[in-house]
Amino acid sequence: MNLLERELQYPLGDTLPGPGTTIELAPGVRWIRMALPFALDHINLWLLRDRLDGREGWTVVDCCITHDASKAQWEQVFAHELEGLPIVRVVVTHMHPDHIGLAHWLCERWSTPEHECRLWISATDYHAARLATQSTTAFGGEGAARFFASHGLADPESLEKIRGRANYFPGLVPALPPRYRRMQDGDLLAIGGRSWRCISGYGHAPEHISLYCEDVDVLISGDMMLPRISTNVSVYEMEPEANSLALFLASIDKFRPLPPDTLVLPSHGKPFRGLQTRIRQLHEHHRERLDEVMAASRDQPVSAWDILPILFKRKLDLHQTTFAMGESVAHLHALWHAGKMRRTKDAEGVWRFGPV
Repeated sequence: MNLLERELQYPLGDTLPGPGTTIELAPGVRWIRMALPFALDHINLWLLRDRLDGREGWTVVDCCITHDASKAQWEQVFAHELEGLPIVRVVVTHMHPDHIGLAHWLCERWSTPEHECRLWISATDYHAARLATQSTTAFGGEGAARFFASHGLADPESLEKIRGRANYFPGLVPALPPRYRRMQDGDLLAIGGRSWRCISGYGHAPEHISLYCEDVDVLISGDMMLPRISTNVSVYEMEPEANSLALFLASIDKFRPLPPDTLVLPSHGKPFRGLQTRIRQLHEHHRERLDEVMAASRDQPVSAWDILPILFKRKLDLHQTTFAMGESVAHLHALWHAGKMRRTKDAEGVWRFGPV
């Protein structure tokens, strides 16, 4: 446990749900943990006891990637954790593959001629996911390689591998449900006789939706509030001038009015209390990184590639490097949009940032 984590409280300690099992965190709120084949090796999913259109069952929050091992874990959950009841709807916090990858499978698996198991998601993320299943935007391909090259990534082998990742998103999200129910900021979802309020967030995904239930004082935070790591906040080719970091920091401030002892259910890590503390930690973390970026640019303008070692001290594989490059651009853009840096393109076509 690092020093920042010691300021948080983990009510379950180190207890984790085993593969294909759940842990009840509050009445009608169950925790599933599924393995991922990445450096970030797991995702937390949630089951909420529900009654929809007069039908008893469960709402699923987030899905995992399309992967045989993930489907096998879900089948164990279906067999042993649902008390003989169906999945009646699938809520997805945002469009990233580990969250939406199996939405199509779950919705098909639990739909009947009388009852459609519907996907609930923000409209922005539904359409962003649909675009990503049909194109190479942001996640790989020629456009992504050009974008990263314009921010200083010059290694030919790495760029060629990025070009070769054109099927990265469709490989993990091969299909989407053809219909969805839109969630928006402030919407109240009636789930199991309780009201869950939608809280939109930006900077990590196009329109991330977290869910807060006052009755049990639980926040399903998705990726907007993680206890151990900072959420990836990136700029990618589709919106090359985005100010993602400013959007993210403004978004997490929307959680400040929630009670200090709210139980936070994050997508990665363990359920925790200490929401206000974690908001402060994340603001301080990014403020420190921005100060370091400013200091690094005092002698000469820097590219996103130049500041990668400042933001990320550990060795990165290519998958991690693409996320890290997006985050480096986001930090430079935060300073640029705030008027603290100017942006110029050098003779090699690389964007460089220096103090105003």
